[in-house]
Amino acid sequence: MRSSVPVLLAALLLAVVGCGGAPAEQGKQVTLTLNWYPYGEHAPFYHGVKQGIFSKHGINLKIQAGQGSGKTVQAVGGGQTEFGWADTSSLLAAVDSGVPVKSLGVYLQTTPAAVQFFGDKGISKPADLKGKTVAVTAGDALSKTFGAFLKQNGLAEGDVQVQNIDPAGKIAAVIAGRADALVGYANDQGPIIQDKAGKPVSQLRFADFGLTYYSDGLLTSTALLDKDPDLVKRMVAATTEAWAEAEKNPAAAVEAIKDASAQLPPPAVVLDQFTATRALLHTAGTRGQAPGVNTEADWRATIELFARTGILAAAKEPSTYWAQHLAPKG
Repeated sequence: MRSSVPVLLAALLLAVVGCGGAPAEQGKQVTLTLNWYPYGEHAPFYHGVKQGIFSKHGINLKIQAGQGSGKTVQAVGGGQTEFGWADTSSLLAAVDSGVPVKSLGVYLQTTPAAVQFFGDKGISKPADLKGKTVAVTAGDALSKTFGAFLKQNGLAEGDVQVQNIDPAGKIAAVIAGRADALVGYANDQGPIIQDKAGKPVSQLRFADFGLTYYSDGLLTSTALLDKDPDLVKRMVAATTEAWAEAEKNPAAAVEAIKDASAQLPPPAVVLDQFTATRALLHTAGTRGQAPGVNTEADWRATIELFARTGILAAAKEPSTYWAQHLAPKG
């Protein structure tokens, strides 16, 4: 009987040792900073943690709220967080200004950006916004792309009355009637407003009116890309797996995020948010591929659109912004 002890101990040791000799339940401590407070769009990350997907890849993931894509990109570039989740327009503008970051794959490949309003406002096309009061948040990614949306549709920024309000205040302004509409994500504010007000919300989606571009995705610093490419590869693989699993099981993903934040809306609203998010995961060029798989053609289309509308000074090669060699593969 004594001779079986070493064998038993060896088996137990193998059972608890994970990647690189670290305990599987621990892995490397890694922080992901979101673009905003948690909402339905972020459910796959919490689902991945709960299902052990990140730990399987040797990552002990800490998810923390952000304060806008621009600040998240800056935090990643400054080494304050290993990874970020942010809007592509913010990443491109930051890279052009010298922030050392790169995208690891865009997951929301059709922008959820939209002008949102109650259905009784008589708005059905961009021209109907003329003279209307629209709430925006100064300095965020959408404040820049809203101007491009107006320009794309023959309007000037002076054709609408812009109210600069903090993100939470935008929702309150629309519900109270102090603003006719707000600019935000259709997979975020829309379901919240509809739930709070109890009446239908309509939208002018940028993508439906000539402004289709890449939206939210995973990014890291060029320093981490150089220092620890293996960690980056594992983070990308875990993220893509978590999103694929959440896409197949949205109810479980919503259950996983339920305790993420005191600001989180009711579960039914979170499910609506994630359902809307799932519709944004692919373009014609990536349909049938894993979440986060991008094409060079889609990257070029996004870059050229932002250059044409003045968000970027000039169009550059996708490799300027995208670490294609470490990005998810189909």
